[in-house]
Order: sequence, then structure tokens, then C-alpha cells
Amino acid sequence: MSDFSKPNSFTQPLFDQLRRHPKRLVFPEGEDVRILQVAAKFVELGLGVPILLGRRERIFAMAAEEGISMQFVRVIDPERSSDFPLFCSRLDRIERYRGLSGVDVEGMVAKPHYFAAMMVQYGQADACLGGNQVAAAGVFRPLLHLIKPDPQVPRVFAVTVMTSETLPNFGEDGVLFLADTGLIPEPTVGDLASIAAETGMLAHHHLGRRARVALLSHSNHGSSPTEGALKMKAAMALAREKVSVDDCDIDGEIQVDVALNPESARVKLPEVASKPRADVLVFPSLDAAHISMKLLRHLGGAESYGRIIRGLTRPAGQVPRTATVEMILGTAAALGVEAIQYRELYPNSVL
Repeated sequence: MSDFSKPNSFTQPLFDQLRRHPKRLVFPEGEDVRILQVAAKFVELGLGVPILLGRRERIFAMAAEEGISMQFVRVIDPERSSDFPLFCSRLDRIERYRGLSGVDVEGMVAKPHYFAAMMVQYGQADACLGGNQVAAAGVFRPLLHLIKPDPQVPRVFAVTVMTSETLPNFGEDGVLFLADTGLIPEPTVGDLASIAAETGMLAHHHLGRRARVALLSHSNHGSSPTEGALKMKAAMALAREKVSVDDCDIDGEIQVDVALNPESARVKLPEVASKPRADVLVFPSLDAAHISMKLLRHLGGAESYGRIIRGLTRPAGQVPRTATVEMILGTAAALGVEAIQYRELYPNSVL
């Protein structure tokens, strides 16, 4: 089995919480050695029950070839599952309700990502994580199609959590939450405010303390009154109305060095120099967020977890096809902890 890194300041608390409240994680792309390794580690750590979708014979053959334990790992072939007819019936009703006809519901439900989304939506799993073998759109499309949106969040977006023990100024605890890294190319003021507030609350939940949120720009508090800077400033004001000051401190528009480096803040914006380093970075566009995420990972060597998808009523996430076993395990654990929170927020839900 591949080596797993020692738990860090982000993953260790996740593992501790999941040992107390184990969850069921479904992996749509189960025919992947990395997923087999993650599933075995998930069981070994006592985090819950991994559910792998794919051809049962193929998955067990791969595990035997690699010497990976499959004890307490569930394997489901969607078309052979006892839930297949039920899911087909439910999807047929959904499509008819939407006014669509002629949809090949059996063909859709047979696809692992659609089957996984149905499992999570109808309480057969607590969260799902895909992307290790398919492009991001192949993960997002079924989730957005089948999992109910959160009415409190205007648009679905994605958060990437990054950690580093060596890079300077990497948040207060060596953890940064980056948003939106996956879904909204050009967010509006309202989108940015929602992203800032929701990601701030996500950081507050995981860090267990007040989170500092920075809406990033080339400008510092009006130093360059461009349209983009004014948009981030307006989003900051709107985001502050959405959260408790005890949970999040939201600031913007500010430059990234001012948000993260106290020395830069003292020179450029003394009024914020006494504040802790930002925990959450909100970017003005998907391009800016995605490029920054890739630079931190591939040049800076930061560990990356997610994307964690926000704005749905069930926990779900996506990892890149280049994901390491460490990244997949950490992201799965983060989604499991999100499922704990969802249970607390919606005690009467089937989740």
C-alpha cells in the first residue's frame, strides 16, 4: 500500500471527529488503485464505511493484485444493485416533473456518478467524492442535476482547502480556504458575498474559531477605484450582513500580501496590521482562484484538499485526476465531517 503522509493541522481534527461519528462515503470511480488504497485506510482509521462503485469482479481482482484489504469496504455495481429499479423510478418522476420526456433513465442511473448522486440524495450514503478518473464536468453535472440546492445559497460553488508547514504566511494555522475554485467563471457582487460568507462559516466550522476572510483585489481599501476593486468592496459589505462577527471577520478589497503578511500590512494598510493572517481567500474570478491554487500546489508544494462543493443540501466533492491518495483521503474526511454538520443542521433528514 502507498504511504500516507502524517496527518496535518487540517486532517488530524477531521480524523478525530470521524472516529466519533463515522460516515458512509461513496466513490463513483471505484476501479482505481488509489481509491482502493484510500478505502482501506478509511477503514483502518475507523472513519466509516467506504462504498466503491464499479465492476465487482474487477475491483476485487485489483485489490488482490495490490495486496489491499477489502474488509468492511462495500462494492456496488450500479446496474446490478437492488436500488437500481428504485432510482430509475425516482429519476423518471424527476424528469417528468421537469417536463422532460424520452429520457433514458436506466442509462443515466447506470452511470456511476448519477448513481452516487442518487445514493447521497436518498440517504444511501452520507457524501460522495469523484473526479479521480474523469474531468470536473463529469462530477459536477450529476450532482447539480440530482442533489437539491441549498435555498440559502444563490449559486453552487467550490472551495479548495490547502495546507503547508513550510510556506511562510500560510494562514494562521498553516491552512487556507480558497474560493471559488471550480464553478462560477465571473461571479457577481451577490455571488462573491455568498462565497465569502459561506466559506467563512466553513472555515469557522473546521478551525473551531473566528475565521478571517479576505476578498482579494489589486487594490487596498480604495487605493485603485477600478470596477473590479469596487465590486470586491461591495461584496465585502454585503457579506458582512450575512454572518455573525463572532464567527467571521470579513475584509476587502485588499491585496493578497496584505491579507497574509503582517509586514506588508504595516506598510500598505496599517489599520489591518494587527489582524491575524487571513484564513479564507475569495478571488474575483474563477481564473484567478484556479491559477493560484495550481501555483500553490505545483510550485509551492502545498497539500490540496477538494474541491468541496457548497450550495447543495448534501455533502459532495471533486478531486483532480492527478490527485494523490493523501489528497483523496483528506478530501473524503472533510466531506465526512461536513456530513456530521448536516446531520446536526437537519436532524429529521434522511442523511
